[in-house]
Amino acid sequence: MSYPRPLTPEERLADAKKLLSLPRIVAICGSTRFMDEMTEADLRETEAGRIVVKPGCDLKSPHALWSDPVEAEALKPRLDELHRAKIRLADEVLVVGDYIGDSTRAEIAYARSLGKPLRFTHPEVDPGVTRNRVAPK
Repeated sequence: MSYPRPLTPEERLADAKKLLSLPRIVAICGSTRFMDEMTEADLRETEAGRIVVKPGCDLKSPHALWSDPVEAEALKPRLDELHRAKIRLADEVLVVGDYIGDSTRAEIAYARSLGKPLRFTHPEVDPGVTRNRVAPK
C-alpha cells in the first residue's frame, strides 16, 4: 500500500492561501533609495487587488530606532531575514528602481531560487537577463 507523500511547507502554504481565498501576494524589493517609488508601487498593486509586503524600515533615513550605530548594525541582518520571509510568503516579486545593488541582487537570486515569478519596474536592470553588448571600438 502506498501512502501520499507529505506536503512541503511551501505546498501547505499554497493550500492555506487557497483555502483562505487570499489574493496574490506581491513582495516589493529594491534599494531603499527608492522608498517613494515603492510606496507608489504599493498603491498600484493594492489598487489592482494584490496584497503587498515591502521593506518597512529605511536605515539610511534617520530614526530613533536605529540612531545608535551599534543598534543599526545589529538590526540590518534581522531586517534582511524578515524580508526573505516576505519573499517566501509572496506569490511573486516586484523589483522597483533602475539600480540593483548587492542586497537587491541577493533578494532577486533568493526569489529565483524559490521559483518566484519576478517583475521589474525597469526590466533593463534584471541581473538574470543577458544582453548583447556591443564592444567599444
